[in-house]
Amino acid sequence: MDTNKKWYAVYTRPRWEKKVADLLGRKHIEHYCPMNKIVRQWADRKKLVLEPLFTSYVFVHTTLQEHLTIKQTEGILNFVYWLGQPAVIRDEEIDTIKQFLDEYHNVQLEKINVNMHDRVRISSGPLMAQEGEVIEVRSKTVKVQLPTLGYAMTAEVEKNNVEIIPVASSYGANYFYNVLFK
Repeated sequence: MDTNKKWYAVYTRPRWEKKVADLLGRKHIEHYCPMNKIVRQWADRKKLVLEPLFTSYVFVHTTLQEHLTIKQTEGILNFVYWLGQPAVIRDEEIDTIKQFLDEYHNVQLEKINVNMHDRVRISSGPLMAQEGEVIEVRSKTVKVQLPTLGYAMTAEVEKNNVEIIPVASSYGANYFYNVLFK
C-alpha cells in the first residue's frame, strides 16, 4: 500500500456518481462511491435498490501526482478544496462510512452545523469501538456525527452501549464541513 495516498473528495456532475466510479475503476484508480441500500415500494412489489449516499461526491484514494488524471475523467467537475488545497478525508472517516453502510439499510443523511459535543465510544454492538460526536440521544436512537464530511448518520444503538470519553484536543470538525458545504 502506498503511504503517500490519501482520500480526497471529487465533485461530480449531478447523478453521475456511479458513472464516475465506473470510469475511475477502468483507469485503475482506487475509489469509493458509498452506496445506500434503500427499499423502494412500487404498487406490485418492493425492491432493494442501491443509491449513492452522498449526491455528487465520490472519494478517491490517490497521490497528488494523479490528480490531473483524475480531473480529466468525464463527469468529474473538480476536487473539493479547502484553503486552496485539495481537502484530505481521514481514513477513519471512510472506514466508518463503509462499516455503517455494511450494518444498516436506509441510512439517512442530514446536513448539520457541526458543533462540539460529547465525544463517545460505542462499547458493544455492530459499531463497537467507533468514536464520534453525539448529536442527539433519544430512547434508542443515537446520531453519530462524521465531522469530516459534515453529515450525521442515524442508527439505533442501545444507550447503555455508549460511553463518554474525555475530551482531548479534538479534530477540527468545522474544517471539512466548510470544505464540502460552504
